Amino acid sequence: MDPEAMYAALQDEIGTVLLGNEDIIESLTVALLTEGHVLLEGVPGTAKTTIANLFATATNLNSTRIQMTPDLLPSDITGTHVYQEQTGEFNLQRGPIFTNLAVADEINRATPKTQSALLEAMQEGNVTIEGETLSLPEIFMVIATQNPIEMEGTHALPEAQRDRFSLKLTVDLPDDETERNLMDHFDGQPNLGPSDISAVLTPDDILDARDTVTNVHLDGSVKDYIQELVSATRAHPTIAHGCSPRATLMFMQTVKARAAIHGRSFVTPDDVKALATPVLTHRLVLDTEAELSDYTPSEIVDDILDTVPVPSTDTDLTPPAQPVSSDGGSPSNPDDETE
Repeated sequence: MDPEAMYAALQDEIGTVLLGNEDIIESLTVALLTEGHVLLEGVPGTAKTTIANLFATATNLNSTRIQMTPDLLPSDITGTHVYQEQTGEFNLQRGPIFTNLAVADEINRATPKTQSALLEAMQEGNVTIEGETLSLPEIFMVIATQNPIEMEGTHALPEAQRDRFSLKLTVDLPDDETERNLMDHFDGQPNLGPSDISAVLTPDDILDARDTVTNVHLDGSVKDYIQELVSATRAHPTIAHGCSPRATLMFMQTVKARAAIHGRSFVTPDDVKALATPVLTHRLVLDTEAELSDYTPSEIVDDILDTVPVPSTDTDLTPPAQPVSSDGGSPSNPDDETE
């Protein structure tokens, strides 16, 4: 299945339950196609967990839900060895992280020590339990939800943890029209939820779509634009620490996926601008003066987007034409191709 068809199928199926938040499903699809992870932030009651569960059902991925609480231990996530009296041996009990899609609900209610249990899994695709390193499934994704950090009983995610999330998405309160439509939608079906939709993908569909994303063309001028935006976060006067090279690479992959799900074989500056906020904001560490002035990361990214020049619209961003061999076919040796 190509990425565009995959995205359309997910939107159609999830849309039978979810009203609004189409941009959230777009970003979740982008993350899935780039082996990324997503942090959903919003006040209670905005359907963050429902969105994650709907996405898990529609993608046909094995999923687990981890309720993050202050008393949760790292081993409750990764697993541990349990002593069996009958055999006198310790057997490995794998934790809920061993799945395709792990939903970490209210991640910032867990302590930083427990949050850090996800670091290796999210970055390396492995989990180490008492010195033994175990591989996670080929398709592995974390969707974490969190309440705004100013709410009681929350712990801000450490910078290293935030940097593992490719995208941070804000689930806002619906506007009046959408909320009224929600009332009509659920009036006769109050229990409508993830169990009422069907799986529209297979794991092979996802892997095939990922291969397509890899081949999306990224023009040098757009690469320069991405790099200049990231570099600007490091030089901005209100930022103590800007984005890392990991952010640059993730930015590059996500814009390619966005182009693919919209049916293009090349990236445009609009793809970059659309993903700048979800890719960059959660990675910024503001200085003290900016925090005291209530200057938000989103405002800083908007400022950077207004400042960094956009590549010329006259630039040809499409993939270069492939040379044709004397027999009319494509060249058999890829090394003979020109850039």
